[in-house]
Amino acid sequence: MKVTIFQTDVRWAAPDENVRNVQRLFAANAGSDLYVLPEMWATGFATTPHEIAENEDSIARRWMERAAAEHQCAISGSLLIQTSDGTYRNRQYFVTPDATVFYDKHHLFTYGHEDRYITAGDRSVVATWQGRRFLLLTCYDLRFPLWARYGRVGEYDAIIVVANWPEKRQPAWRILTHARAVENQCYLIGCNRVGDDEFCHYRGESLVCGPQGVTLLECAADAEEAKTVELDFGWLDDVRSRFRVLDDRDGKEVGV
Repeated sequence: MKVTIFQTDVRWAAPDENVRNVQRLFAANAGSDLYVLPEMWATGFATTPHEIAENEDSIARRWMERAAAEHQCAISGSLLIQTSDGTYRNRQYFVTPDATVFYDKHHLFTYGHEDRYITAGDRSVVATWQGRRFLLLTCYDLRFPLWARYGRVGEYDAIIVVANWPEKRQPAWRILTHARAVENQCYLIGCNRVGDDEFCHYRGESLVCGPQGVTLLECAADAEEAKTVELDFGWLDDVRSRFRVLDDRDGKEVGV
């Protein structure tokens, strides 16, 4: 499966401009099976969403659905959404030509007061595309291994993490992405933004790593770019069948 990461410099509160920028990257990187965008890729990361949140029928979501249908691909990334019940959600969409599923970020970033106005999701989500299963995580979720534990949330082949992960905590980004891949014996696709907002500088360094902890793709620091890697899920199946770490995980006897 060919996977492309869009490591973008997100323009603050400018969905139209951010959609145009992603369209430009998409046109220059056609032909992949899966495209991954950062957290809140259409607006920038906001913990006070009242002025910039989009509704569920946002321009960004509509673009994702049109592009997935036109190019017969899957697209994942999170948007800041005000739902029909009035709550705000950090909602990660996984869009395919035939369906749209979403995951609402569960671990809200209390250090940055994300929990004051945004409502946490209460369920994990595994999306399916081309016969493969993808666990959806959003930024701060990466720090909580039990939430991502293979088997507890279902079985999956890869984790997708979309993020606005600031430069000041960049070492943790590198360690935790690889740890989640190794302990769950899966691929991990991590898409982080670059650029600046009012509070943070974002270095990017988006990556894809494999079940043995090897980095398979890494985007440059401080550069908006798209990068593509081919994931061999047949090889992943072979690794899991030969080195059966997941059979010995804690809690397996009770479905964890």
